[in-house]
Amino acid sequence: MKKQIAGRDNLGEFAPQFAELNDDVLFGEVWSREEKLSLHQRSLITCSSLLTQGAFPQLRAHMKIAKENGITKEEMVEVITHLAFYNGWPSAWTAFNIAQEIYES
Repeated sequence: MKKQIAGRDNLGEFAPQFAELNDDVLFGEVWSREEKLSLHQRSLITCSSLLTQGAFPQLRAHMKIAKENGITKEEMVEVITHLAFYNGWPSAWTAFNIAQEIYES
């Protein structure tokens, strides 16, 4: 499993709830803390992780779930925009296209 860093330094200030997660937590271990995280927060974490991994088929599926869990189009755009600085604009562009497809359907 690839380690996912979820600290403030790596994700920026756009999502303060990520700052509470320890930098040493592996993505798979985040779910052990799920009682502390709302579906909204878990959706943001999952979509962010999948985008940084370039796992676009899975991102598409989880972005649909995120929309169902109350993530607004504006929130998703903000997440993608900030992650572009860490993962690159080509990946962000792909994610923007996926988000547009999902949020406009």
